[in-house]
Amino acid sequence: MNSYAVFTDQKLIISMKSGNQMAFEEIYERHWSALYRSAYNVLREEAGSLDVVQEVFIWFWEHRDQLEVNSIRGYLLTAVKYKVANYLRSGKVRASFYDAIPKVDLDTAFPNEELEVKELREMINRFTEELPDRCKEVFRLSRDEYLTNKEIALRLGITEKTVENQINKAIKKLKTNLGKLSVFLSL
Repeated sequence: MNSYAVFTDQKLIISMKSGNQMAFEEIYERHWSALYRSAYNVLREEAGSLDVVQEVFIWFWEHRDQLEVNSIRGYLLTAVKYKVANYLRSGKVRASFYDAIPKVDLDTAFPNEELEVKELREMINRFTEELPDRCKEVFRLSRDEYLTNKEIALRLGITEKTVENQINKAIKKLKTNLGKLSVFLSL
């Protein structure tokens, strides 16, 4: 057990602000797993979630002398939320992000993240409503009913290529809309 393990978060911030890297490392050890889980609950990809957390901690260290923080955990979780939004806006997230949204189990999510996941689902549903009728129908059959492209094509009497094109069109529009939204959330 290192000597910083007994420090309160406020003492760690004060120490870190003066350039103490050991205090920063203790903050990292205390909070990185919660930040990773928060990012992963939305992105559903390990590499992207790790990137987000790393970027948040790098920024946190580089701006340590300017920080006015009451709750380290709350501050860092908020930073992760904004970084995730930026990550989505930048298009780094794979289409599998949209596959994972309906599968997020809110019962196992952390209480303070449950509302954010619900809000994200509601935003996606609102954006989906803006899609052309055929595109909306194909996207919902894929995401809500979990039908394969082949099953959707058979049900609607269209080609699998048309199904694929409609899903890609929907995902592109959702990325664009989420990107516009996240402009207001940047760090």
